[in-house]
Amino acid sequence: MAYLTIFSAPKQFTDPHIATIQCNAIRSWYELGAEVEVILVGGEAGLAETARKLGVRHIPQVARNEHGTPLVSSIFATARRESNGPLLAYVNADILLLPEFLSAAHCVAELADKFILVGQRWDLDVRDEMVFSGEWQALLRQEIVSHGSLHAPAGSDYFIFPRTCYQEIPDFAIGRAGWDNWMIYQARKKGWLAVDATSSITIVHQQHDYAHLPEGKTHRRLPETDENNRLAGGREITRFSLLDVDRRLIAGKLHGRNWNGATLRRAIETAPLLAWNNYWMTAQITELFHRIKYKFGKTKEQL
Repeated sequence: MAYLTIFSAPKQFTDPHIATIQCNAIRSWYELGAEVEVILVGGEAGLAETARKLGVRHIPQVARNEHGTPLVSSIFATARRESNGPLLAYVNADILLLPEFLSAAHCVAELADKFILVGQRWDLDVRDEMVFSGEWQALLRQEIVSHGSLHAPAGSDYFIFPRTCYQEIPDFAIGRAGWDNWMIYQARKKGWLAVDATSSITIVHQQHDYAHLPEGKTHRRLPETDENNRLAGGREITRFSLLDVDRRLIAGKLHGRNWNGATLRRAIETAPLLAWNNYWMTAQITELFHRIKYKFGKTKEQL
């Protein structure tokens, strides 16, 4: 029985670059060793063949919305049904993982019963098929230092959590904005530990365009994102990000929130929603902060 099940719903493998980076990502997951199993969900073109080639499990059946986009609820339910281990991890299919992904999961699982583990990614331009032999991990880390850039603490590309968590998820569209924010909100609302593992887990997002999306628009500009926002419960919930976590994993230990101007502002904004389920008050406080920020910005420009 695997300790950690990594699951994902990859895009089609018809675009050569998308195919390359997705194969790179999945192979990096497989390289984590015997404690990890990989499950790929969906019937996208080329997925079955790729799963066979890479030696990982493939479950083609998945529920979809009216646009044909797989539903997060179905993807998560499939992974839960098809696995037995204590931990699950959803990972976007363009993300390269390194061994600390597994060790960090072990660490937090020993410290808490219910949690979500998230973190920032490193963006890196990867064009070629990677070779997973020799010192590939050291070479990748060198590439990150030389050419990578740390992404802002917005948007999440992986979630590690016990199988007892997230047993009910709205019918979000995968690959569209909003649902990843809801994951962090849900952890905070339920009182689970929401842990930022940026200092302990290095993940690499292989850069790509948005040609696979309708009209080549980014996911934030699609109607399905609006529907995700509605299903999440509103814009104030889909504002949740790594600024809203309440723990950090550093050198194998859990530390408190990283207090600064941004996290203090978010704590004030979200307090009514998390403590009293008062959406209106959170919206009003958020709007007030935005007006102050806008006014301050205009003042600086005029000086």
